[in-house]
This record gives sequence, structure tokens and C-alpha cells, in this order.
Amino acid sequence: MRSISVPRCTVFSEAHVLRNAFFLFIITTLFYGVGAMLRLVQELSLFWPLNAVMAAIFARYVWLNRLHYYAICYGAMLLYDVFTTQWGMVSLVINASNMVFIVMVAQLVMRDKRRAGSDPGPINALRLFYYCLISAIFCALLGAVGSVGIDRQSFMPLVADWFSEQFSTGVLILPCVMTLTLPHEIPRIRWKQLLPALTLVLSILAAIAVGGAGSLAFPLPALIWCAIRYPLPVTCALTLIAGASEIILVANAVINLAVSGPLQIDQLFSTRLGIATLAISPVIVSTSVAAINNLIRQVSLRADFDFLTRVYSRSGLYEALKNQPGDADRHLTVMLLDIDFFKSVNDNYGHECGDYVLAAFARQVHDVVGEQGLVARIGGEEFVVAAWTRDPLNGFQLAETIRQRIESHVFQWRQQPLQVTVSIGTGSGTQGGKAVIDVFNELLAEADEYLYRAKKAGRNKTCAKSLAEKGVLDSVAL
Repeated sequence: MRSISVPRCTVFSEAHVLRNAFFLFIITTLFYGVGAMLRLVQELSLFWPLNAVMAAIFARYVWLNRLHYYAICYGAMLLYDVFTTQWGMVSLVINASNMVFIVMVAQLVMRDKRRAGSDPGPINALRLFYYCLISAIFCALLGAVGSVGIDRQSFMPLVADWFSEQFSTGVLILPCVMTLTLPHEIPRIRWKQLLPALTLVLSILAAIAVGGAGSLAFPLPALIWCAIRYPLPVTCALTLIAGASEIILVANAVINLAVSGPLQIDQLFSTRLGIATLAISPVIVSTSVAAINNLIRQVSLRADFDFLTRVYSRSGLYEALKNQPGDADRHLTVMLLDIDFFKSVNDNYGHECGDYVLAAFARQVHDVVGEQGLVARIGGEEFVVAAWTRDPLNGFQLAETIRQRIESHVFQWRQQPLQVTVSIGTGSGTQGGKAVIDVFNELLAEADEYLYRAKKAGRNKTCAKSLAEKGVLDSVAL
């Protein structure tokens, strides 16, 4: 089964004000109608998806946060009530409470975006939880005032009903809408990829069969599995479906929280299962985090070390230098090494032999340098050594030791002896008041210049800057 391409569809656009207004009006009316259809006796509604959906839209599209767009949303609510209810002036208060939730969530998320300097990606789940909590409180207080005369309930029960509905619906719907994306194409799905979703379905069926308050926790491990295996938008959608399903099932007594289910021996049965489900969930998260951390370490290792030669990569060398302690009097010698006529090794013996020579060469250099410095491959057959030495002469002598070791070493490739030589340029200096990285870069440029001189002088040589001014020796080219 091949992937299926999905055409792009853009609802809102910053440049099309009228189109934005039209779609805001349509979406508000649509979800207002859906919420009205879900109303139950003695409750304002089982779900009220409108507020969470509109808050997510305003939070997602920064340029929609204008007074006239909010007015269109509020006007659509009032107009719906005019044709479907007899609330009259009460509608102004009730729908104002809806707008409180929408505006507060949108503005709080917008504050995060302004602080980040760009759209944070994609959402901060913990902050979104608190934003829903705060907005639901203010929405409930105003909504309860407007609902007192409608539902024949006292103020506090109405506050509790409004708050619980707004908070739960917001937490379920906001992440889903804010992360919703249409893929470029629908990929081929294998049956193993469906296992977390199927487990989620089975956990909800188990909640129906067992009943009791503990059964509400049954889907939690399956949802964590979904979070590990699926992209964020899919996980948010499945969380919305699971949460909404449980609320609907409880409201219709399909999941019975009060009476023992057919599989219950006593009232503790559901509680024990629910606690066990909650207990295993952090273990699943912990093991997943451990696996992720291990993966991060492996990726970091690959980034910091050259896979072929097992010495530092360029980026890894810079990270290692950053961690070096600062010492103004510490002497640093930077050596730039280039294997002479390495191209001929690849041409005559093949790239597999060339890779072997590079790895063996790196081992020889590392053995000479030891704990005195760092060795890195910075490209092709070019290596760099950063060594802490007593003085420039000591640094030069270390470079010469490397050159002589390579010259005398016989590389064995399939019982065939190979000999290579190396040209080395060095740069030496103290750290002074500079950062180690800055000193290294300066000395690397100096080493590059003297590597060129070593090659020009016939290769298989070590060249260093004139040390006469330091009273050590004259210009060296051995």
C-alpha cells in the first residue's frame, strides 16, 4: 500500500481579513451548536468544546488576536442564542464567561510566545495545564452568575459544574487543536504500529467491565505507550478521544462508579486495579526517559568523536577545549598533521585500505600524545593535536616524536607492508587572559601556515615558527 498525498488547505491567513472573519463565525456557530446538543438535564452541558477550540485557534494564530475578531466570535454566540433559546439578557453574561476563558488562555499562550521571541514548539504542556486551570476558575465564576436563573441550582454547585467542565475540556481539547497538522501524505501503516491504540481501546473496555472509580485510570499506561510511539498530534488526539469517551461513558452509567461491576468481588477490586495502573505508569515513563537519555548519549558520542578513527571530531575537540580549566601561564601547542600523498593510498589500494590507514594513523598519534593533549580528525587525512607543553621547544619535540613514529611504523594491509609519512605545522603560545578556544584558533591558523611550509620543503617535516625571539632556537624545519 503506497502513501497517499494530501492536498494543502489553509483556513486562516493574515492577509485575508474577511475570510478570517467568515471562518471564525462559522466555526464558533458550529461548535456552539455541538455543545448545545450535548446538554443534559440539570447540567449546562456534558461537554462545551467551543471555548477550548476557539482559545486554541486564537493562541495558534497570533494575528487573530484583535478586538474585531473577538467581537465576531462573541457575536456568533449571541446570535445562536437569539434563534435557539429564550435567555434574553442572560445570554450576554453566559457568553461573556465563554469569552473570558477564550481570551485568557489565548493571551497567556501569547505571552509565552512573546517571551520566546518566536512560536514555541509546539506547546508547553505544564503551562497549558495551569492556563486552563486559571481561566476555568474565572469563567466558572461569571458563568455561574448567569446560570443561576436557568438551571435552578445554587451558585456553588454551578461554579463546580462550570469549572470542572471548562477545565477538563480545555486540557483535553487545547493540546489537540494547537498541535493539529495535516500531513503531506498518509504513510503506509503496519499492524504493529496499531498496538498502542488497540491497547487503549482494550483498556477502556476493561474499565467498562470492571467499573468503580479505579477503572478511570486503566487507559493511562496505554496512553503513555501511545506518547512514546506516536507523534505529538496523534497522541493529543488519542488522549482527547480517550478522555471524552470516559466522560461520556460515566455520564451514561456505562462505566458505573458507584455499583460493583460484574467482575468485582468487593469495592476494593476497582481501587486496587486503579492504583496498580497508576503505579506502573511512572515506571513506564522512567524507563522511556532512560532509553531516551541513552540515545542522547549515543548521538552525542557520534557527534563528538570521529566514527572511523575513534578520535575527537572537530566539534568534539571544541567541546573538550571548552571544559579545560583556565590558566594564564599554561602553554598550549597546536599541531596540524597531514598524511603525505594519502590520495595515492586510496588510488593504489582502495578506500578500504585508506580507512584502515587513517584509523591506524590516529592510534599511533594518540599513543604518542597520551594524556598530554587531545587528538582530532578535522577532515580527510588532516588531523590536529592540542597539547599542553612546558614551552615551544617541548611542543616542537612532541610533534617531531609523532612524525618519527609514523615514519618508522609499518602499516600492514592484507599481509602487505605500507609506509606513510606525515607533514606537521605547529603553533605555540600561552593562554594569557584569553579563552582557551580563542587561543586555540589563533595557534591553529599559525600551524596551518607552517604546515604549508613543511609541504613546500619536501614533506615528512615538522615546521614551527621562529623561536629565536624567545631565545630557544632558530627557525626549524627538519
